[in-house]
Amino acid sequence: MRTLRGGIRAAGRTLFFVAAMTALMSLTGCMERELEDPYILEERGLEVSDILAAHTGKAEDSAYAGLFAADLCVVADESVYDAQEITAEAGAVFDLTGHRTIYSKNAFERLYPASITKIMTAILAIRYGNLSDTVTVTQDAVITESGASLCGIKPGDRLTLEQLLYGLMLPSGNDAGAAIAVHIAGSIEAFADMMNEEARRLGAVDTHFVNPHGLTDENHYTTAYDLYLIYQEALTLPEFREVTGCLSYDAAYTDAAGALVTQTWQNTNQYLIGKRDAPDGLTVFSGKTGTTQAAGSCLIMATRSDDDGAEYISVVLKSPDRNSLYDNMTKLISRIDN
Repeated sequence: MRTLRGGIRAAGRTLFFVAAMTALMSLTGCMERELEDPYILEERGLEVSDILAAHTGKAEDSAYAGLFAADLCVVADESVYDAQEITAEAGAVFDLTGHRTIYSKNAFERLYPASITKIMTAILAIRYGNLSDTVTVTQDAVITESGASLCGIKPGDRLTLEQLLYGLMLPSGNDAGAAIAVHIAGSIEAFADMMNEEARRLGAVDTHFVNPHGLTDENHYTTAYDLYLIYQEALTLPEFREVTGCLSYDAAYTDAAGALVTQTWQNTNQYLIGKRDAPDGLTVFSGKTGTTQAAGSCLIMATRSDDDGAEYISVVLKSPDRNSLYDNMTKLISRIDN
């Protein structure tokens, strides 16, 4: 069953998803009940045939398979791929245009996402915030963990939510993540609840967030497949594409005393900034890195075919180091047919 686990993508089709779930619950006679673990799909009262259908897209498994998997990349059998091809713990490539999985290794293994977490933070900031709002940074944005990436904001600083979004996604500012969370939800905890609700809406059933930035916590985890679901949703937002495809951003804002502060934030994706070359015929147009000791080196990104404009999501989790991270990613996207 492990290689058949995965999410059911809603991606803006919430009513459609609810209708399908209602039909399935009627079929199985499932009534409302308290779930021991709402992040496990089997806990939702679906029959095994329906779970299989949701993940494999095989019509013979359930009459409702088409409702769930019509535009979803599914992973039916990872044994068809060479697991030794990459040294990372998990990795996958998904064809968004053709709705197919090109490669998958341990796509449903729960792992720490590090700063790739910030994709969900960005989704909520764009969806539920006003990017022109002025945000006053609170003490919550003070991050003291050694090695944590910061954009350099301080309590009392006043800047727009849009500026915070650039500070979140380009230099991967954990402080920006905390500031966004408090502005949107009032507290880190309340924002984490919003993140988890959004994950459930997208069918990311093996994901649980406890913070907006990805600093390590044993209860903060996701999978390569769930990240595909989340990132696919993010790419529906023009603002997300613009921010994550930006090479650098000049921020100008005021500090607690009203003095002008200027900073330049750089993108950390080596393909975007020219330190790594994508295979011929492919252009990397968005992405997010993430690194902690527990998570290893991680990267998720979006690539476009120069020939026909087809788009792909590729993800590498828990690579041993930064060099191997990009070596692994190049091997994965080299599988894309151009």
